[in-house]
Amino acid sequence: MENLFKNLCAFSPLREKTILFVTVLVTFLSFSQERPKDTIKVNQLDEVLVSAVRANKKNPVTFTNVTKEEIAPRNLGQDIPILLNYLPSVVTTTDAGNGVGYTYMRVRGADGSRINVTLNGVPFNDSESQGTYFVDLPDFASSLESIQLQRGVGTSTNGAGAFGASLNMQTKSFQENAYAEISNSGGSFGTRKHTLAFGTGLHDNLEINGRISQIASDGYIDRASTKMFGYFFNINYIKKSTSLQFLAFGGKEKTYQAWNGLEDPYLLENDRTYNSVGMYTDEYGNTKFYDNETDNYWQHHFQLHWFERWSEKWTSNMALHYTLGKGYYEQYREDATLGDYNLPDFQGNATADLVRQKWLDNDFFGTTFSLNYKKNKTDFLFGGAANRYLGKHFGEVIWTQFYVPASNLYYNDFGNKDDVNFYAKASQTFGKINLFADLQYRMVFYKATGESFSDVNDTFRFFNPKVGANYQLNSKNVIYVYAGIANKEPRRDDYENGSTKPERLFDYELGWKYNAKKVTVNTNAFYMQYKDQLVLTGALNDVGSPIFTNSGKSYRYGIEIESTIKVINKLTFQPNITLSQNKNKDFYFQRDGVLQNLGNTNIAFSPDIVFGNSTTYSPIKNLNLTLLNKFVGKQFMGNIDSQTSVLKAYNVHDLNVTYLWTINKGVKSILFSGLVNNLFDFKYESNGYFYNYDDDFSTPGVITTIEGVGYYPQAGINFLAGATLKF
Repeated sequence: MENLFKNLCAFSPLREKTILFVTVLVTFLSFSQERPKDTIKVNQLDEVLVSAVRANKKNPVTFTNVTKEEIAPRNLGQDIPILLNYLPSVVTTTDAGNGVGYTYMRVRGADGSRINVTLNGVPFNDSESQGTYFVDLPDFASSLESIQLQRGVGTSTNGAGAFGASLNMQTKSFQENAYAEISNSGGSFGTRKHTLAFGTGLHDNLEINGRISQIASDGYIDRASTKMFGYFFNINYIKKSTSLQFLAFGGKEKTYQAWNGLEDPYLLENDRTYNSVGMYTDEYGNTKFYDNETDNYWQHHFQLHWFERWSEKWTSNMALHYTLGKGYYEQYREDATLGDYNLPDFQGNATADLVRQKWLDNDFFGTTFSLNYKKNKTDFLFGGAANRYLGKHFGEVIWTQFYVPASNLYYNDFGNKDDVNFYAKASQTFGKINLFADLQYRMVFYKATGESFSDVNDTFRFFNPKVGANYQLNSKNVIYVYAGIANKEPRRDDYENGSTKPERLFDYELGWKYNAKKVTVNTNAFYMQYKDQLVLTGALNDVGSPIFTNSGKSYRYGIEIESTIKVINKLTFQPNITLSQNKNKDFYFQRDGVLQNLGNTNIAFSPDIVFGNSTTYSPIKNLNLTLLNKFVGKQFMGNIDSQTSVLKAYNVHDLNVTYLWTINKGVKSILFSGLVNNLFDFKYESNGYFYNYDDDFSTPGVITTIEGVGYYPQAGINFLAGATLKF
């Protein structure tokens, strides 16, 4: 199987995609006329498209579903992580301080590289860094049908292993009726969003819908500006029990870098928006800032989905996908050594100010598939994926203070990765008990070259089993148990840092679900046991990326509770809380020149308490007033329990007001939305970094460990307002 996949991948990307596309199209034309007479409905198609990677109410898995209707009231320009901020165990942050541009989320303390993200079942995580960059998909929330956040290992999915959560996003499928929407919003820090969406409705088995968007913001932090353009187009062919869906979406972003944070306590108190990125001193001794210290990236996604209902019992789904990404970040480097950039000295000068660009040029393509058998109390699904990533990493100098160099590459590396997985999921109901089993086998082949690590040629083979059971106590109460294993390969940066061991996670969950007319409660206890977990050290590398290290043995355990309480018809509470302990076992650290066993220490960026709440009051029809609250407890930004590394707890409130004006005369409706973020103007930092180093110069013969920290301030009170017209 491994050799077969490697031989298949020997084709060029274009040739491979063409062959696969023709194969699917020919098969589709051959069989589409022979299927049963029933007609696909929108909800049926959406259900099948996500069944391979999502959990349902019968599965013993901890998850939360979010619909497009829940997203819409706050979709005023902020990125997807910020829109999901109030879900259980979620902690978010943003470089620019106002939720636009580079934004990040953690779940149960696990950062974005541990959260498996799929778009219609297709992997979205970058294959090498394993991170997710929602800034590359501007206004993608406007094209989503629904989102499911699974916490823990969850069910088998495509892409890198889930070590904290899985985020499954489903885009809009075909719309039976024609529509058009115009959405505009704006607010603090020069933030504005403009969106145009349309759909032709289903005519002669064909439907087309799409969206174009433009988002821009100056950012709360100085010069942390963002300019983004996004698009989404969807062509659907629907006939009887067959659906063929082609999607093209993506975007382009230009973002001024703001990854340095603030280390100076005076600035943190008196000049919280200060940004040192791009700073240099000119020949007259004046402090200046380079005006193009920016990140520039464009990404285009293409997906072809073929869904077939073969009979009442059998359905299948197959997808071909291709993602093209290319971009760079530009930096001003003061007094750089010319030899480090393969440049000659200039008239005896070995150093010079220069401007460099670091490029990433990548292709990601492959196929995902699933075959589902469903009859009465039996549900069986077999699926998998085969994907290839081709990444180029290179850097060039575009300017120096003495001369403009000819085309110059000072490094030229690559990272190629093949990822194959197969899984089988079975669900069987016996009376009040539903048994669930999920077995996945995954193979990863990774080759890479880099300046700071030896050439890589590694193969990983992982077996990831999951089992569980649901027990229906009565019409309102369900309890479930779950046990799952996940394995994960190192990232490219981990090879640079010398942390090359794969990780393993054992996840155990015990849950109770209560569902009544006015009250729902989902409660689960979890215990996640790790071997060689790559934990954040708190430190950053020279380009602002976090550094990880293998921690040996570690664990996370806790309890999560989320509920919906309808006190009266007009008043709804949706609180959630996570109480947890997150520990490294027998953590070793070299302090003051001596290797010490610190015992059990707190895992970095893992708060013991995370609380969220949404209180919605509807005084009149179509008017909703929602007060949102997020409390995140104290965190350590390193793994050595240093008080220097403490990130203080914070408690923030937002106010969301919406009013739907139904017209039905030319304009069907207008949705007015207003959002006041950080309502009480609380000063807080949601992220930071922690570093330490040994100093043996201050006192000869004495080694002293020096510690330092930096913080990312978030905006005080700010607002966004907008209107969406539907035709």
